[in-house]
Amino acid sequence: MISIRNLTKYYRTEEVETTALHNVTFDVKPGEFVSIMGPSGCGKSTLLNVLGLLDTAEEGSFTFNEKELLHLGEKDKSAFRKAHIGFVFQSFNLIDELTVYENVELPLIYAGVGAQERKERVNNMLERMNLSKRSAHFPQQLSGGQQQRVAVGRALINKPALILADEPTGNLDSTNGNEVMDILCELNEQGTTIIMVTHSAHDASFSSRVVYMKDGMIVTEKLQKEKAAELI
Repeated sequence: MISIRNLTKYYRTEEVETTALHNVTFDVKPGEFVSIMGPSGCGKSTLLNVLGLLDTAEEGSFTFNEKELLHLGEKDKSAFRKAHIGFVFQSFNLIDELTVYENVELPLIYAGVGAQERKERVNNMLERMNLSKRSAHFPQQLSGGQQQRVAVGRALINKPALILADEPTGNLDSTNGNEVMDILCELNEQGTTIIMVTHSAHDASFSSRVVYMKDGMIVTEKLQKEKAAELI
């Protein structure tokens, strides 16, 4: 599904050049749940941003279902993201002025989905996320766990093949964090591919494979024993 070869990313200022990613080679199979771990500044979020076409790299190759994406124009990147990728962020990234219903609906409006179909899909998603009774509430009227469920619902509403999650439980207590991880596991069991950046060994234990990064490089990978059979 995803194939990255020799990916290299630099950040430059007038005085210094920093290598954020160095010759990263990385594959993800359809239906995998991969966690990316490592110390702060190791390149985890940069890699996730490149995978999500929110950033680009100077060198290497990035293919998604055999389509080269690295050098797409901004318009084509935006269209690809809308069609194939859902994002879940640590900070939720909800729009405070919109209700729960409107936040979840927004990607469908951008995608040009008709009003009746939007209504059906949003209502079904809110029920799935156990948020139907909160549809008219605004984000600041919700708990952190509820806000993250809204964010997950928004990420899923266009039925993406890939979910990219950046510290999805980072702002949550353990109870709400486990609830979000349960949702991600359920999605993965239904066939959604998930790549998650996390500092939490507990959260990483839910995934089928853990990739460890340091200094912009992948240094080791570990297949989770209890998940290994599912990938054979």
